Amino acid sequence: MTENTRRLKASDEPLVSSYDCAMLDLDGVVYVGADVIEGVPRLLDEAGKREMALAFVTNNASRTPQQVAEHLQRLGIAADASDVVTSAQAAARATADRLSPGSRVLVIGGEGLVEALRDRHLEPVVWEARTSHLEPAGDIPTAVVQGFHPSVGWEQLAYGAHVVSGGALWVAANLDLTIPTARGIAPGNGTLVDAIAAAAGRRPDVVAGKPFRPLFDETVDRTGSRRPLVVGDRLDTDIEGAVRCGAHSLLVMTGVTDLRTAALAVGDRRPDYVSRTLSGLLASHPVPEHAGDRAALGDWLAEVDDGELVVPRRGSDEDEGLRVVISVAWQWLDDHPDRRLGLDGVRRIWPDA
Repeated sequence: MTENTRRLKASDEPLVSSYDCAMLDLDGVVYVGADVIEGVPRLLDEAGKREMALAFVTNNASRTPQQVAEHLQRLGIAADASDVVTSAQAAARATADRLSPGSRVLVIGGEGLVEALRDRHLEPVVWEARTSHLEPAGDIPTAVVQGFHPSVGWEQLAYGAHVVSGGALWVAANLDLTIPTARGIAPGNGTLVDAIAAAAGRRPDVVAGKPFRPLFDETVDRTGSRRPLVVGDRLDTDIEGAVRCGAHSLLVMTGVTDLRTAALAVGDRRPDYVSRTLSGLLASHPVPEHAGDRAALGDWLAEVDDGELVVPRRGSDEDEGLRVVISVAWQWLDDHPDRRLGLDGVRRIWPDA
């Protein structure tokens, strides 16, 4: 099977019995904004009772693992700092692997990066106004580690560009172009990385966060997992990252990905399993049976008629419906790579598709 013909996987047993660790994204999987997603604390508690390790994996480099754990605890989720893995930790490891202990590292970001670098026996250099001036060559940091923090400003970016232009190792926590805020979408770390790249004329040497390997490798190292399952709501970070690492993935529909986006996914942005909510961890995952341009599962039937995906028969289990629609869409897209697939018929069942 090539990367362009990835299919949903079948699991006769609940996923909690087939995988030893759930690598859980946070926003869109565990909570949305300030609110926990309904039922998630109970589902995670049950998964833990069934001996599935839980790792809360985030591209957010601004908060420390302790701060993330305390946030989860306030939402009713039993989590310790040791259960949290951040892109700051992955970035610090990538930096330490390339430098000598005690090396000075310029931090463009927040407390999460400072703590992670100290844990790796590196000396974080926290930007101050004086560092906007050229320093003696021996005082200039040997590396720059960059992660989002709302305090990052022009002078900090300018000094970072100066250090990077001088040939310092440059590690980015992630390349997320945007972040969600209470007022809407705002520039993320990727946008700030692009600013330094434009000034310095080069890109980061290492990107630690999803969809790149370092954050996943860091999680495996910390959990000892031999068969992890990546659980996320984003195709471009969670799912693509799982594919890059050779791990299986579960897409949940409680975050940014709607049915239309999932149905039109191609290549390494296709998940292995899909579920409306995190309840998919505790469920088996039968796959539809195909016959030509149609697929059926349970009481659901979906088909493509003259380039339009329609659902002539529906059942009560919406997870089965998701699998039927996504499965028939992927197969049709692979068989007709030069044609557009219409989803107006699906919208009549899922208005947000």
